[in-house]
Amino acid sequence: MIQLNRKLIAALRELEKEKGIKIETIIEALEFALKSAYGKNYDVDYESRVDINTKTGEIKVYKILEENSDSGESVNEVEVTPDDFGRIAAQTAKQVIRQRIQEAEREVLYEEFKDRHGDMVTGIIQQSDARYTLIDLGRVEALLPRHEQVLRERYKHGDRIKCYISDIRKTTKGPQIIVSRTHTGLVKRLFELEVPEISDGVVEIKNIAREAGYRTKAAVSSNDKNVDPVGACVGPKGSRVRMIVDELWGEKIDIVEYKNNAEEFIKNSLSPARVVKVLLDEEEKFALVVVSNDQLSLAIGKEGQNARLAAKLTGWKIDIKSEAQYEEELEEMRVERGERKEKTEK
Repeated sequence: MIQLNRKLIAALRELEKEKGIKIETIIEALEFALKSAYGKNYDVDYESRVDINTKTGEIKVYKILEENSDSGESVNEVEVTPDDFGRIAAQTAKQVIRQRIQEAEREVLYEEFKDRHGDMVTGIIQQSDARYTLIDLGRVEALLPRHEQVLRERYKHGDRIKCYISDIRKTTKGPQIIVSRTHTGLVKRLFELEVPEISDGVVEIKNIAREAGYRTKAAVSSNDKNVDPVGACVGPKGSRVRMIVDELWGEKIDIVEYKNNAEEFIKNSLSPARVVKVLLDEEEKFALVVVSNDQLSLAIGKEGQNARLAAKLTGWKIDIKSEAQYEEELEEMRVERGERKEKTEK
């Protein structure tokens, strides 16, 4: 009689408890693998079936003589178990069990990470190449693709780094976790980590506009009139925002107060520049912003960055003029109107 080692059956039951792999699942896979091994090793030209008794471990091979045409199940068969099938059974069992354990561990890892999209994780940089950087998260490695990396950052082996989980994919090798250093969600998670008022729900991040590695603008509001949202995010002597800037390798961060009033919000969004007036075209969602002459370059920012981020933050198209430019354009319009009026009167 060919049978699996009783210790092996006991081990399978222990696996069922520890890793949640049902013994029936392993036995079913083992029966299928043994059927394949029987066909290859004994060069048979007929359909066969392998049966394993889960209580005793006894293995039997059957030659199928007749099948039910509807169900495909054997209705007439004869036992053909070879005398030396035990060695093949033992080798196959080890392979199948090892494979099932690996599959189960991959499934456990996937279940652990599948709902963590949008979380921030801390890992250790492993290696980098032209395509991606590997981040060790402990039980699993994450991929930091080139397009999710900040150009100004240099990722050195062994350094600790915080990343934002942007995608989780299920693969045959387990979960593939894609992380990002450029996503605005990373900034949001860092604020939640450093500012208790945000994690408590007192202060709310309304929107974030970011050009990764260079500058971020965050609009915040308070649900408590006694709490200054900007002050809470900046922290005593700038300690809270400094921690975030350090984690982002020196990226500049502007924190502005969110306002429901578009004019006020646009004014705030162009910080640190001071705004004289804002003229709105509600239909086109266009804002003409006027600043004092000495504030124009600050309002626009280097290569237009401040104005560009303010537009992203508010959702409005923004055009910025100095007071001198604005007055000059007004004067041109007055002259044009005057000329048109003269022509009409003639």
